[in-house]
Amino acid sequence: MNLNLRQAIVQRISDKNDEELIGVVEDSIGGQEQVLPGLGVLFEMIWQHSGEELHTQMISSLKDHLATIETPG
Repeated sequence: MNLNLRQAIVQRISDKNDEELIGVVEDSIGGQEQVLPGLGVLFEMIWQHSGEELHTQMISSLKDHLATIETPG
């Protein structure tokens, strides 16, 4: 069976409960770079199934965090 990355990630997490999904996300954050595509797929799913208000909150949170990061130069 030939699965693409999105399908493989969705299949891996589809039967997880809330606690297990939290664990997947928390274990992935700050981990190895190999897990970043998986987080990207999860974020894509969240974004696509969220409303404009949540989009605004997420972007605001991202901008606030980016403002705290020192850029080289």
